[in-house]
Amino acid sequence: MTYLAGSPEDFLAVRHLTLRGTQAEIGRALGAETQARSDWSPPPIEPMVAKARRTWFARNWPQYAERTAGFAEAYGLPADAAVSFDDASALPAGSGCSALWTGSTLGRNYDFFTLSWSQLGAVMAGAEPVDDGTVPMASRPYVLTIIPDDGIASTSLTMSTMDGAMEGVNEAGLVVALLMADIEAAAPLENVPGPQAGLSVVQVCRYLLDTCENVDEAKEALMLAKQYAHGAPCHYIVADASGRGFVYERGAHDIEHFVEVADGPLCVTNHLLHRHPDLGALPEDTPDSFLTYQRLRTLTEKAGAGPRDALDAVSVAIEPGAPWRTLWRSVLDPAARTLSTRFYLGDGENGTARHTPELTFGVSR
Repeated sequence: MTYLAGSPEDFLAVRHLTLRGTQAEIGRALGAETQARSDWSPPPIEPMVAKARRTWFARNWPQYAERTAGFAEAYGLPADAAVSFDDASALPAGSGCSALWTGSTLGRNYDFFTLSWSQLGAVMAGAEPVDDGTVPMASRPYVLTIIPDDGIASTSLTMSTMDGAMEGVNEAGLVVALLMADIEAAAPLENVPGPQAGLSVVQVCRYLLDTCENVDEAKEALMLAKQYAHGAPCHYIVADASGRGFVYERGAHDIEHFVEVADGPLCVTNHLLHRHPDLGALPEDTPDSFLTYQRLRTLTEKAGAGPRDALDAVSVAIEPGAPWRTLWRSVLDPAARTLSTRFYLGDGENGTARHTPELTFGVSR
């Protein structure tokens, strides 16, 4: 297997897929890739839920509905099978991240665990993680360039799942990224009810890239979309080539908030901006806040130096034994329709990190 960046000997081994054709053909290719690279299989769900999901996608996100039919075909299943193709490869959503919109570029750090599934389970249970030989959860990301015959082309970056995106840019110049919204309160449900009709947190970015060309369309699409978070809600920073941008959040009682700034950078980390609108009155960080308030202050202060320098100032410190790292730093340029990313390869000497050169991906037919 040829990797775009890194290798199995590094922490990250990144693949790049460029897929062209009908939505169904693209879905079939994504299904074939998932089969080739993992032992994941689509889990069964209640037939009524499956029917409601197909109806919702057909009405609101037909691109995904058609891709799902192709994905099902790759697995030898009918399009109306009572299974879920969400989160293909079954990695978790959400992360402790930082992002900023400067008016011309969107930059983001993707901070996540360096643990495998079993190691994370041990840590959450208060035990010491043991190396069981499995790869870390976030160590095999994909860059996906999707160029459909009958839709909007895009390039996105996903931690591993084929149905969603962590960030991306489309050919109309829309850029979007997700971040965990309330890291202090986030807690996975004890009994996850499974997929529902509507959008999971990792599907929102892909939904916007597939269906919207500017921030006005994105706002409307978000207000129209049924969404579910299962205990780990995210917020989303969205911008376009006109220079406009916003952060979308869902607050108490599912009230929607679009946070914008009149001038200056729009910065976001892992707390709800609408709850803490005054930068000068942010709370002090706690052991559970992952420095979200400190990172927001620093991002805002350093934004004038450009997104790369600002993001480097809030990267996760390299501490031996700590289970977090900044796994990649991306800069999305809506005018150029590009995604430029530097990937983490491993720890270096004296508290430094090893990175790839910054790699740039376009959206072209």
